[in-house]
Amino acid sequence: MANRLAKETSPYLLQHAHNPVDWYPWGEEALETAKKLDRPILVSIGYAACHWCHVMERESFENPEVATLMNDRFINIKVDREERPDIDHIYMDALTSMTGSGGWPLNVFLTPEGRPFYGGTYYPPEAFHNLPSWTDVILAISKAWQERRGEMLQQAENLTQHLVQANRIGEGAGSGPDFHVEQLTQMAQVLLKNADKTDGGFGRAPKFPQTFSIAYLLRYAARFMDKSSRFTSKRKVESIHWKDGAFELAAEDALRQALLSLDKMIEGGIYDQLGGGFARYSTDNKWLVPHFEKMLYDQALLVSVLAEAYQLTGKTEYAVTIRETIGFLERELMSSEFGFYSALDADSEGEEGKFYVWEKGEVEELLGKDAAFACDWLGITSEGNWEGINILTKSRKRQELLEMGYCDQDQDKLNFRLEEIRQRLLEARKSRIRPGLDDKQLVSWNALMNSALSKAFAATGEERYRRLAEENMAWILRVFVGPDNGILHTYKMGKAQIPGFLDDYAYLVQALINLQEITGRTELLEEAKKLTEVIFRDFSSEDSPLFYYTNQQQTDVIVRKREVYDGAQPSGNAVMAFNIRYLGVIFERPDWSGRSASMTSVMAGSAVRYPGSFGCWAMEIMGWVDGCAEIVVVGEKADVLRNEIMANFIPYKVLQSATRENPAYPLLRHKPSAPDTLIYLCQSYNCLRPESAVDRFLEHL
Repeated sequence: MANRLAKETSPYLLQHAHNPVDWYPWGEEALETAKKLDRPILVSIGYAACHWCHVMERESFENPEVATLMNDRFINIKVDREERPDIDHIYMDALTSMTGSGGWPLNVFLTPEGRPFYGGTYYPPEAFHNLPSWTDVILAISKAWQERRGEMLQQAENLTQHLVQANRIGEGAGSGPDFHVEQLTQMAQVLLKNADKTDGGFGRAPKFPQTFSIAYLLRYAARFMDKSSRFTSKRKVESIHWKDGAFELAAEDALRQALLSLDKMIEGGIYDQLGGGFARYSTDNKWLVPHFEKMLYDQALLVSVLAEAYQLTGKTEYAVTIRETIGFLERELMSSEFGFYSALDADSEGEEGKFYVWEKGEVEELLGKDAAFACDWLGITSEGNWEGINILTKSRKRQELLEMGYCDQDQDKLNFRLEEIRQRLLEARKSRIRPGLDDKQLVSWNALMNSALSKAFAATGEERYRRLAEENMAWILRVFVGPDNGILHTYKMGKAQIPGFLDDYAYLVQALINLQEITGRTELLEEAKKLTEVIFRDFSSEDSPLFYYTNQQQTDVIVRKREVYDGAQPSGNAVMAFNIRYLGVIFERPDWSGRSASMTSVMAGSAVRYPGSFGCWAMEIMGWVDGCAEIVVVGEKADVLRNEIMANFIPYKVLQSATRENPAYPLLRHKPSAPDTLIYLCQSYNCLRPESAVDRFLEHL
């Protein structure tokens, strides 16, 4: 037997290439071999930055005796969930149907035809509490397959039919959308009911950022803000004024919870206080102890919501966190081609978090007379705050440090000194052994990051972000090209492969839209239109307004899923509802806008009941209730006025800008500008009298 992973490009698969387990990659060879030998299949799914995946590999998959048992009884397939999210989605759904929970590593047993009949996540090498050992599991499954195969096949049939039925979402749905303002309040109330009003976030540990819930609450609060609070370059969160009736609708509570959640994450151990960037989640309620892996999509989603919070409040800390996080990405997750890698591992030297934690003595030796100041700021103590060592936090705010007498109560001196300390500690940390890098590049995650860069530029005006977004987009459109105007999913070592999934297309179309807004480049809209036409061709069906996750040519999965949950990443369907509504206005395609309304209508009931799981859908519902502003800027100073407009929080808009009117686009037709650059506010292509000053234009909103 020979392990077959050595020629793969996935870092996760390559991590297992020297295991004594006879691993196959997912593909025809493995599936045909299972049928030929009449053996069940073990599919083991994980990802390169997964801590418990590493643990199970060390404990079980590197054990020759365990490997012999696996090789003799099963066809063993390793899958990178990020490279093949379609397979992960199917078998994770099967596992949650069986057990009520899921996670990674995901270990699922299949019939030779690929139908699941049993599964679990991490199993220890020896039985522990209520967990059987991995050896016990594989022996029991092997015995059941030999002695009770009929039961196993029936279980597989039942699970497969359940998966098929669960994916008939939207089939036979009613004809018309029904959106109303009461739904918006109900969703806000559900989110606030589940909110941790002391430490931020939602629910109990483990705590994930839940950026979609935060973004919804920002939008909900903004509906009730007085214009003088919402549209001004001098806005301050402590001086926000509310419209009459806002308090009884919990608008102030919504804003407070959204900002508390961001603030507590920024101050906590989930945020890398030296290098910038966020870990995937916190294992405790106070955001102190993270699961230290850093995923590209988390950085993208947090930068996006921080940009919106900065637009709404003007709070400097949000702009600083954006800058530090993008700095981390440029330094540690960006290739020379301006593409972004997928993740940094949680582990280094075999220990989770070792790269990031500090002993007080280390800090004192490095900083000398500045050590006491640094320890006050970053919460460093002799006894530590985690297993005898220190995870860095912002234990004191800048104002507190000033009040303690540091830097003679001079804010500029304080900021300079804090940045100097951060850089000295960061430089010292470079000498440590780094966590592993997952260097595959996914079009979906890069597109999320591209949108985040566009939003960061819009909010802060930092030209570096726009330039980076343009360079990254040029790279995406160059390297991920697939057949028939399609795109490919993953890229490494100069090669793109695997046909793109709905998320790849949807996130990329949205990124093109966002980049167009900050540049005025109409060719980006043309590219978005082309990709959208491919989505309608390859991912659509007549029986539901929702799109499939896989294209119609794909044949190696047992069911075509329609993904609708907004989990760690947004649902591709929710993003497509946004995209085709926006592009429907740009290209005067009411059929696209109507399809968006139907998609959102299908999901409205679920979103209203469970907005924490359908946050992007919740935001789409609000967009249909409140309407969408059509904003057009035409004239020689279009760039300047557009940037002024984009600095404001206007989540429901379609924006085009140009130096002169352009008959190719409905919004740019018949829009004279001379002698001034003019701003038009329209709805359904009917426009108010244009304004030449942004502040007067904002009054009309």
